[in-house]
Amino acid sequence: MRSFNKTLMANQIKIKNKKASFEYFFVEEYTAGIQLTGTEIKSIREGKANLTDAYCSFNGTELFVKNLHIAEYTFGGAHYNHEPKRERKLLLNKRELKKLFSKTKEKGLTIVPTLLFVNDKGLAKLDIAMAKGKKLYDKRETIKTKDTKRDMDRSKSGD
Repeated sequence: MRSFNKTLMANQIKIKNKKASFEYFFVEEYTAGIQLTGTEIKSIREGKANLTDAYCSFNGTELFVKNLHIAEYTFGGAHYNHEPKRERKLLLNKRELKKLFSKTKEKGLTIVPTLLFVNDKGLAKLDIAMAKGKKLYDKRETIKTKDTKRDMDRSKSGD
């Protein structure tokens, strides 16, 4: 059996959804577990996942993440490998699920995955956020603030 340092791995694997912070205002954030198969967790530990087009939706009383792309595991055979973009169940407690379900019924709120990471126990976790869509002028303002911050950082490092 292969041994590995879980804390070292936990610090390395952090897959962000950069597009989400540009497209949405985050109202509330939650950390959820994900129900995965063996080859999926191995691919995540290799850093082969993409959150760009992912979103969350309810199916009955359960919350699922959709369009989360986890690449097939290289060493997994054709029989054992997983489907890259299948729906994956998110693991939250009932109180959090009820709160999220009632909030999504409000106009303009959605649930967006923001960060996929491996915690210190070696388990894959997904940070999700209750989000409200930005208007075009809000996106322009975000770009403007990032540009001014970057220019200030450049001027400080140049001194």
